[in-house]
Amino acid sequence: MTVESTAARKPRRSAGTTGAKSSASTTGTKSAASKRTSAAAKKGTTGDGPELVQLLTPEGKRVKDATYDPYVADITPDELRGLYRDMVLTRRFDAEATSLQRQGELGLWASLLGQEAAQIGSGRATREDDYVFPTYREHGVAWCRGVDPTNLLGMFRGVNNGGWDPNSNNFHLYTIVIGSQTLHATGYAMGVAKDGADSAVIAYFGDGASSQGDVAESFTFSAVYNAPVVFFCQNNQWAISEPTEKQTRVPLYQRAQGFGFPGVRVDGNDVLACLAVTKWALERARRGEGPTLVEAYTYRMGAHTTSDDPTKYRADEERESWEAKDPILRLRTYLEASNHADEGFFAELEAESEALGKRVREVVRAMPDPDHFAIFENVYADGHALVDEERAQFAAYQASFADEGEGK
Repeated sequence: MTVESTAARKPRRSAGTTGAKSSASTTGTKSAASKRTSAAAKKGTTGDGPELVQLLTPEGKRVKDATYDPYVADITPDELRGLYRDMVLTRRFDAEATSLQRQGELGLWASLLGQEAAQIGSGRATREDDYVFPTYREHGVAWCRGVDPTNLLGMFRGVNNGGWDPNSNNFHLYTIVIGSQTLHATGYAMGVAKDGADSAVIAYFGDGASSQGDVAESFTFSAVYNAPVVFFCQNNQWAISEPTEKQTRVPLYQRAQGFGFPGVRVDGNDVLACLAVTKWALERARRGEGPTLVEAYTYRMGAHTTSDDPTKYRADEERESWEAKDPILRLRTYLEASNHADEGFFAELEAESEALGKRVREVVRAMPDPDHFAIFENVYADGHALVDEERAQFAAYQASFADEGEGK
């Protein structure tokens, strides 16, 4: 699969801008920040899409935003190429993992196709000393935090519970229980504040998780204790087969108002806007101004996981409308129009993409098969007769395959 073919899957034309307002300065008082937030909340927009912050249109045109431009004003052509590289390689890795699952090498895979800009933009906004709490789809954020992508696959193959040391990259292990990581992030952020550190915490979750009680509880505690945490919600429109309109009667970012902190909706397919808004929110947290909810309005182009068939619950026309807003294609268009990248760059990246895919395949296929009997360990502290019985039944079941192979 070439870079061209991976980038040609396009995600929708979004509308103007809005968001919680802040100056470019990294200092300021809470009262000043509150005034900026109130002013931004009154900001309107025009167009056929939702109100959101956008710096790069689906057509690859750079647009201005007085509030968030300062956070990407000094971005260099090399850094822009870096963002593009991050998205292309993340998409290639994701496509390779999906193929490996289809070939029986992984038990399951949760694709991020279409959400590369939200993850790379927000991931690159973090500092080394910030701490990240992901769910199970944040492969792009893991890439930004320096986690080897092949480490992500061990869990989905069943050979480990994560494969990396969270403290090495300040990137927590993947969380399967929906929404619980927001509580972990809030508690960690409260600890950061008590320690007097100026680092921040960011918690990732989806639109489906926003309906969980753990998320509401996290909002309450973070607001009351002014925790330095950013809640980054990737609203990809579908919680498995449940559309967002079945989850909420108001835009998700507006929920923050009820808990007493700002919420911002950003074009989740615009890597520059995601970078700028997340930088703003993280700097706000580091200044002691409390939590922020960032809703990245994006789209899940593929299945919820490889066990899911999205054609059963959503129309092809919907997907096609989002293909026109592809995050990779729009940045490539901008790079080419601005003369920030030439064909040599894209050719080198294509070769790097192929090399990554090859390495991922080789590493996964060299992984051992999971221990089928590990599921019976640590169920009870002192063992249990029922578990022993189930283990024996499973052993007999496994042995039956060997007997069939020997013709018995």
